[in-house]
Amino acid sequence: MLLSLPAPSIEYSWLSPMLMVFGAAVIGVAVEAFAPTRRRYRIQLTLCLGALLAALVAVMALALTGAHGAAVVGAVAVDGPTLFLQGLILLIGVLALLLIAERRSSGGLDAFTPQASAVPGSVAQIEATQVRAMQTEVFPLTMFALGGVLLFPAANDLLTMFIALEVFSFPLYLLCGLARHRRVLSQEASLKYFLLGAFSSAIFLYGMAMLYGHAGTLSLTGIAEVLASGAGHGGLAVVGMGLLSVGVFFKVGAVPFHSWIPDVYQGAPTAITAFMAAATKIAAFGAMLRIFYVALPGLQAGWRPLTWAAAIVTMVAGSVMVVVQTDIKRILAYSAIAQAGFILIGVAAANVAGLFSTLFYLVAYGLATLGAFAVVTLVRAAGGEEDTDIASWAGLGRRAPLLGAAFTIFLLAFAGVPLTSGFIAKFAVFKAAGEGGAIPLVVVGVIASAVAAFVYVRVIVVMYSATPSRDGLPQVVVPGSMTRVAILAGATATVLFGVLPQSLLALAGNTGGFLN
Repeated sequence: MLLSLPAPSIEYSWLSPMLMVFGAAVIGVAVEAFAPTRRRYRIQLTLCLGALLAALVAVMALALTGAHGAAVVGAVAVDGPTLFLQGLILLIGVLALLLIAERRSSGGLDAFTPQASAVPGSVAQIEATQVRAMQTEVFPLTMFALGGVLLFPAANDLLTMFIALEVFSFPLYLLCGLARHRRVLSQEASLKYFLLGAFSSAIFLYGMAMLYGHAGTLSLTGIAEVLASGAGHGGLAVVGMGLLSVGVFFKVGAVPFHSWIPDVYQGAPTAITAFMAAATKIAAFGAMLRIFYVALPGLQAGWRPLTWAAAIVTMVAGSVMVVVQTDIKRILAYSAIAQAGFILIGVAAANVAGLFSTLFYLVAYGLATLGAFAVVTLVRAAGGEEDTDIASWAGLGRRAPLLGAAFTIFLLAFAGVPLTSGFIAKFAVFKAAGEGGAIPLVVVGVIASAVAAFVYVRVIVVMYSATPSRDGLPQVVVPGSMTRVAILAGATATVLFGVLPQSLLALAGNTGGFLN
């Protein structure tokens, strides 16, 4: 006789933001297969933007109605931090999609078709629109990556978390190589990210197996209950905790698992780099918080010193290595590594203030990082390639005042200068760490901030220097409307949350913590 099993409960309304994104991705694949080439761009852009905006509205509706619980038989957690992070990821996704959509050229995702030629010794203003072809497969790939990124911090069991990790990683491996016809570095970036990502995923999977061997379940709350009861094999739990930590440390770019970041960020198309640097790091920190705070509070004595060590090494290494960089994209890459160290301070605080300060920091970091990479896309060499040599940026602030001002705002935020969101974010995580007894982290963080600030100030000085340091000035692309929106949104948020941070701090504080 066949057993009659109850039908699983699937709360579609709670899953609606992710379903909209995945649905748009699937439809986008069909568009690539059947739509005429000349119409694909408009269809894909309209479809993806519409889905992202609808998903953002759905997240806001869920937050206003107080949605709180576990969906899909406990596989997905819908709680305050999940909705906060999903809303942020969708906002980043909208801005990143606008940035990606502006890169319209038959020569590759990261190329422009100039309408004016550079005149030696002067700056040519070129328009980055009105060209005929684009790699439109970038749209469904980005939507699949966004769907995985949305699911990653919401996963309530390790298997769902691993699936989400793979769902957003594989499209990113492809997206990194979309400029392969123009730059060998893009191929190198894609290969390095794939190889190192495969190692990271394997280590994460081994950690899952160890924790399953200890607890007999992959549910985060189930693992926590077994740890609290003292049952199971303690050695397996400790090893599993360490391996899971390595997996998420890779995704956030913590030292010594950071080696992929500089090369991948430099080689990938800059619009893709902006998306990766912001969205994937936000999702990875969300997953880290859920693992440590929901599944492993009983092993806090193990993961907290590990996080301490990772935070210190990441802050110091990122802040020191950025000093010797001469490429703007590599400077931003090592800056992202250092910022990961500062965010880890909030995680290591292991208290409620640490959770809320980390959420605030992710907002500040994500919007400033996306805006900074958006500016990088507008500085081009004579052949249309991006000119990221810092020497080429000499005098850029004088020749393109608004562009220079925007990039200055982002750099000051990374440095943690007052009246920027970066200052409030660092102050919040330092305060949370102090309340949690992590004073040494605060001391190292202040010193690392001062070291990194030297580099940011150096770039600002170069941009506003009177004369260029080499011949052949780069072209300054006249940004299209979509790139303008991305830069303006990032700069406005950076200043607004630095001057008036109360609303965002209150929003982060009202998330209420994770579902237990």
